[in-house]
Amino acid sequence: MEINKDAYNAYVKEITPVNNVWADMGKAFLTGGLICTAAQLITNGLSGGMGLEKDAASAWTLIILIGASILATGFNLYPKIVKWGGAGALVPITGFANSVVSPAIEYKAEGQIFGIGCKIFTIAGPVILYGILSSWVLGVIYWFGGVMGVI
Repeated sequence: MEINKDAYNAYVKEITPVNNVWADMGKAFLTGGLICTAAQLITNGLSGGMGLEKDAASAWTLIILIGASILATGFNLYPKIVKWGGAGALVPITGFANSVVSPAIEYKAEGQIFGIGCKIFTIAGPVILYGILSSWVLGVIYWFGGVMGVI
């Protein structure tokens, strides 16, 4: 059975989404910028209005952003933001929190151990693994550089 190449190409063209790269980049920039602006406003409010030190205000800002991302994921709002804003919503810490929570929500019906416990790090696991591994390798290089007197 041979497939008609023209019919196949027409089918592929029909189902392939058309993307405007400049519009996608603009949406990503706007989404990421709004998340970062909100974070800065929270930090300024905590440090100026509530009198927290800069480090404490930054820590509380991260906690608030992660919590907001978890709630938005739970209420199915964050996937809509990601669909519109693309990488602008996935790159900040809110995107990382979303990537951890999404599988937990999806597989909660399978139970605490085989559902949530096994699936929670399916997306975030490689990021954590290679982040720790690369940090360790760079730490060893830095240590050797110190021992050799280079650094």
